[in-house]
Amino acid sequence: MRKISAILGVIFMAFFLLQAYAQKVEPDEKLFQEAKILLFDKKWDAAKEKLDELLEEFPNSPLYPQAIFYRAKCLEGQEGKELVALENYQRYIRLRKRNQSLTEEAEISIIDLSFKLYEKGKRSFLKEIEKRLSHSNKVIRYYAAFKLSYAKDKKIAEAGIPILKEIVRKETDDELRDRAKIAILRVNPNALKDFEEERYEKRARILKIRVYKNGKQQVSINIPWALADLALSAIEEKDRAVLKKKGYDLDRIINELKEFKGNIIEIEDEGTVIKIWID
Repeated sequence: MRKISAILGVIFMAFFLLQAYAQKVEPDEKLFQEAKILLFDKKWDAAKEKLDELLEEFPNSPLYPQAIFYRAKCLEGQEGKELVALENYQRYIRLRKRNQSLTEEAEISIIDLSFKLYEKGKRSFLKEIEKRLSHSNKVIRYYAAFKLSYAKDKKIAEAGIPILKEIVRKETDDELRDRAKIAILRVNPNALKDFEEERYEKRARILKIRVYKNGKQQVSINIPWALADLALSAIEEKDRAVLKKKGYDLDRIINELKEFKGNIIEIEDEGTVIKIWID
């Protein structure tokens, strides 16, 4: 009986030891989990310290690739560290063992960081965005085109127009297609006109806008009337408020155009004349 009890005791002890071993957290995993918690709280420096320790002490850890990604995330969260964050993301996407969704996220961050560096005067980083216009992943390709549409230099922004047109042609999501149309309007309204006229019958109504400065035509825009609301939505609320203070209510203008087809609305201001009508 005592012998049976002793055997049972050994079995139970072995069972609990195995459970304890199974529940034991490896030091690299512990560092990684601690870093993730700090990341969640946006404690960038503290999280980076944990990840640096993991990378230094455990180069063969299966968590090593993710540690590089999240190290880049820590740097991205800090002002003035755009360049080193970008370099860390590039290091991640060069790894053979990397997660597909994290790779996509890293590519998106590279686009954002490159655009920030461009806005700070480092134009050479535009190539990081431009080369992603031909990326095999359409999410990355689309995002690069949307980002370029915000470039102040319209020649740079126009590089994304073919992708934006691709979105309008191929995508079925109305919201995504509308965002692409707005981006095209932001860059070059005439590009949207040329594209849309391929799809609309000749009898379709066209919203026409002409801007004259000291008698000389400066701007000529033809937009299918169906897209007039998109043209308005591309104008920021603060700009609309400024126009309204000057007596130009865009919503009222559009309503008048709807009601009186062929009527030309003229707006004059300090030598500038704007003519708007539907043809």
